Formats: sequence, structure tokens, C-alpha cells
Amino acid sequence: MDDERAVAQVLARYVRAVDHRDSAAMSALFVADAVAESYYNNGGTREKLAELTGAETIGKAVAGLMAPHPPRGWSHHTTHDHIIEVDGDEATLDAQFVVFSIQGHERPAEGWPVGASGAQGTITPIESGYYQPRLRRVDGAWRIFHHTILLDQPLVLPGG
Repeated sequence: MDDERAVAQVLARYVRAVDHRDSAAMSALFVADAVAESYYNNGGTREKLAELTGAETIGKAVAGLMAPHPPRGWSHHTTHDHIIEVDGDEATLDAQFVVFSIQGHERPAEGWPVGASGAQGTITPIESGYYQPRLRRVDGAWRIFHHTILLDQPLVLPGG
């Protein structure tokens, strides 16, 4: 696999770890002393929301700071328009993202109504912005050493 594809797969694994609230999978994507920063892009002026240091801390934030999925609920990240630059054993990636909230309807006790077809539930976009990780090749694998999340809307974290 070429370097650009390998770098893009790190982001693909990142969004899956977030959607699954998988701390271990998230931690594995970062170097031990990685830094993750979140910002709100307030009309082009970055407002810092949070900073986390260390792969384990970043991984734990996936489960600790994010609300659990409700029954029949899920989140689904999409990323697109990847701009990847590889320079030896370091790389940058800049990708747009949209997060969707999915809520499946509960099957009625008497079954679906006559004529019902297709997906039963709602899909709502809830978040968008840019993921801008910087990566380093470590023992042959790409790992994030600095991750910037630039959100298009304000975010309130627990306790704040």
C-alpha cells in the first residue's frame, strides 16, 4: 500500500473508533505523547475548546466525553476531500467531515404498517468541520502525533 493510502486509512480508522466509542482502537492510532486540540472556527477566528495530551488520554476521551449512543441510535462520520502530503516519515492530512446522528424507529409490536418500506428512522447531520492530523511513521506504521479538529459550530463539553 502506498503512503498516501496508508495515511488516509488512519483517518478512516479514527472515525470508526469515534463512532464505536472504542478507546483502545483510538489510542492505537496515536503516538504515546500525541496532542489533540479542538477548536471552534468562529467566523474564521479559532477559539480553542480543548486540548488532550497522550494516546491513552485521547482514547479515553472517546468514551468519557462523548455521550453513549441511545437505543437504536448511532453516529456515522463521513470524511471527504482529503488533501495528503507525505514528506519522508511525516505526513499531513486535511479532510472535511460531517457527522450524522442515526435513530432507528422501534418496530411496532403489531409489526410495520402495511405499505411501509425502506429504512425506518431518521438521519440528521449534527456536526461538521475539518480533521487535520499530522502523522509520523513509527516502526513502519503511520501514527498521529498532533491532531487538530476544527469545528464549524460551537461545542459544549461536559462540565463546561
